[in-house]
Amino acid sequence: MAAVTAAAVSLRSATTASTPSSTPHSHCSFPSAARTTARRGLVIRAQAVSTDAAPVKAKKESKKQDEGVVTNKFRPKEPYVGKCLLNTKITADDAPGETWHMVFGHEGEVPYKEGQSIGIVADGEDKNGKPHKLRLYSIASSALGDFGDSKTVSLCVKRLVYTNDQGEVVKGVCSNFLCDLKPGADVNITGPVGKEMLMPKDPNATIIMLATGTGIAPFRSFLWKMFFEKYEDYEFKGLAWLFLGVPTSSSLLYKDEFGKMKAKAPENFRVDYAISREETNALGEKMYIQTRMAEYKDELWELLKKDNTYVYMCGLKGMEKGIDEIMIPLAAKEGIDWLDYRKQLKKSEQWNVEVY
Repeated sequence: MAAVTAAAVSLRSATTASTPSSTPHSHCSFPSAARTTARRGLVIRAQAVSTDAAPVKAKKESKKQDEGVVTNKFRPKEPYVGKCLLNTKITADDAPGETWHMVFGHEGEVPYKEGQSIGIVADGEDKNGKPHKLRLYSIASSALGDFGDSKTVSLCVKRLVYTNDQGEVVKGVCSNFLCDLKPGADVNITGPVGKEMLMPKDPNATIIMLATGTGIAPFRSFLWKMFFEKYEDYEFKGLAWLFLGVPTSSSLLYKDEFGKMKAKAPENFRVDYAISREETNALGEKMYIQTRMAEYKDELWELLKKDNTYVYMCGLKGMEKGIDEIMIPLAAKEGIDWLDYRKQLKKSEQWNVEVY
């Protein structure tokens, strides 16, 4: 992992990029007057109609960096054929499972934003002789890509291998296809897709990122933009707080990169790990991501009451329930129903979830 990430960082250290600025009901009725006119024995009822046109509904401006966002440029029947440029295992040999970081070249033809996803269609056919269905993966690189030229896209993929109820070893089609790719190989890409996980426009925002395993992908893209890249119209001066949950320390992803970010911007970046098979809290409970967050529950609650705090969650579905269990009693102390409050955060684009 250190080799791939160090190489990417070194290639990007002097990169300066200019990107476009991230900028992106009322209904009036009038009473009608009616009059009756007699003409040639006929009674005609005339309706006076206002000539004032109803105002056009104003489009709500998003708080996210959605200007120029592209979706579904490429579809399964006509995918973009990219090239694998790099594919490296980034977990240790003794980790429970393999995770790979891969970089695909797209020659600038797959424009995407931080927080979007792409689809991959694995080579070959399924058992019915049909092309494999696409699988979506969160993009793990900033819009500039790991090489800084806006011509690559990166993924973070865990190889899926498990034993089913019949005792048979089952391999996930797409994840194994991707993890086995060699540099120079073709890869069918669809998308990009998604607007849920786009970054906030506010450069002074507090951005709380909650990830388990390969759910780190969109947050790597965020953090590269914040701390490894330079833009004329965006300079992050807020707080980026990352919580990453993994089973073992050998499963930690991009730790070297996050260490460099912390050294570069200690006041703007915080990172807390939750290593479930190696750590416990004061009560002896396994250290899951929600367990780690509970250690900062009061601070997190105060942040969640601010208009410029944004929460992003990517990874295992159970994570959200664990966070609810932390926040419900804290909010109740102030007479607030947390579940209703969370709905309001969602409505104002401050609560963003992509779980599986």
